Amino acid sequence: MLSVQQLSVNGRRDRLLPATSLQAARGGLLLVTGARQDQRTALALTVSGRMKPSAGSVEWDGGTRIKQLRAASAIVDSPGVNEPEQHLSVRDLVTEDLALVPRRYRGALLSEPWLKVNRFEDIAGLWAEQLAPRRRMELLTALALADPATDLLVLDSPDRHSGDPADWLPCLQELAYDAGRPLAVVATVTSLPAGWAGAAASIGNARPELEHRPGPPSAERLPVQVLREEVAK
Repeated sequence: MLSVQQLSVNGRRDRLLPATSLQAARGGLLLVTGARQDQRTALALTVSGRMKPSAGSVEWDGGTRIKQLRAASAIVDSPGVNEPEQHLSVRDLVTEDLALVPRRYRGALLSEPWLKVNRFEDIAGLWAEQLAPRRRMELLTALALADPATDLLVLDSPDRHSGDPADWLPCLQELAYDAGRPLAVVATVTSLPAGWAGAAASIGNARPELEHRPGPPSAERLPVQVLREEVAK
């Protein structure tokens, strides 16, 4: 289980991430709303262990070690961090992402066999920018799960590609509720889909009286290149 308490990140001038608390269990999907893209990205990076919080705590299965959290988590399609570059072909994208899988699992992970086994042959010849929102989501989550150690999926703003939740919500529900590989799935979104009755939280939901007063920034916004390098580790 992912447990987040009073998590916040200080920016250069104001809170990059206001104090937020949430929980996400294996076998479930949690949607976290936030109006600002920078705050949604900061939350995604922090709960996946890619950005150091200024205050609060993040626990995975009761442990607080960042190394443990990072090994168990994958951040998916984060704007300016690890979203696919538009000029990449799907084949090249798959090759690059599979190269990030730990070496002990990497031997058999070649792009052409992987595309065939995972039923992405129909889009293998497309550019990343040509992918329909639903197929994009299916491809990127499948690549994240190529690492068998991944138990926590964190998706950054999947709704930015389509105003229709049908293009991303069913895919995430299917992944979360898969009895064969129960995952904890967290997605940051602008707003909840109509009729959503599942688990939800909101950025900045911590009680004001418990929130730490802003102080000198302890976690500045990192350059995109640094964030890319952190995600690739």
